[in-house]
Amino acid sequence: MRKEVIVTAKTIEQAIELGAKELEMKIEDVTPEVLELPKKGFLGLGASGYKVKILGKLSNADIATGFLEKMIGYMKQNAIPKLIEETDEEIKIEIIGENLGNLIGYHGEVLDSLQYLTYLAVNKREEGEIDPNPDEKKPGVVKISLDIENYRAKRETTLKELAKKMAARVIKYGRPVTLEPMNPYERRIIHSTIQEMEDVSTHSVGQENERRIVISKEGSGISYRPNNFGGQGPKRPRAPYAPDKSAGTRDKGFKKF
Repeated sequence: MRKEVIVTAKTIEQAIELGAKELEMKIEDVTPEVLELPKKGFLGLGASGYKVKILGKLSNADIATGFLEKMIGYMKQNAIPKLIEETDEEIKIEIIGENLGNLIGYHGEVLDSLQYLTYLAVNKREEGEIDPNPDEKKPGVVKISLDIENYRAKRETTLKELAKKMAARVIKYGRPVTLEPMNPYERRIIHSTIQEMEDVSTHSVGQENERRIVISKEGSGISYRPNNFGGQGPKRPRAPYAPDKSAGTRDKGFKKF
């Protein structure tokens, strides 16, 4: 997405002023590109001024929406990104269209990926550089909030209900519950919901995409160890040793004939 306009004027300075005015931008935010030099003509006929292309500096919102337009086009979806709000710290965008389930994905996986890629495009991070917490506020970095069909609010409600339901199970049975892997944004919702409840607490286990939340009863005295899923499970007390009588025993000095 590029903001540009072509103008003709007697001088380049005039062309810049006209172009900036047409783009509704400040002069310092535009760049001139001379396309044709002035022509004197013959006997004053056919004379023309400078033909200049005026390029406007793209805002972060322009970059974000332009990037999303390309991505949506690649995915062959009939939808458009709409800017909802723009501040120095955050840009909120909603994708509008019909039948956008493919852009949301399972538990919002595709939506999260689009949001993260847009974040990289706006903040111009180096290729291969990964920000583990793009939702956190950082100096000089613009946060991207992308939504489709109010999915974020619906998902937040679902997660809060899940947290309360699992917490009630933990209190009733006294056993910890390990939830499915979630991204940092969703884990914060779970942590925040449980913090408002009594007799239960949360902590996270696992690495990267396998990061999970464990809800446990406070004061249960249960410790945790890694399990096969990259998370942790409760340690069971080891049973006291007892010899297996069915296996039989043998004295060291016994000799078989």
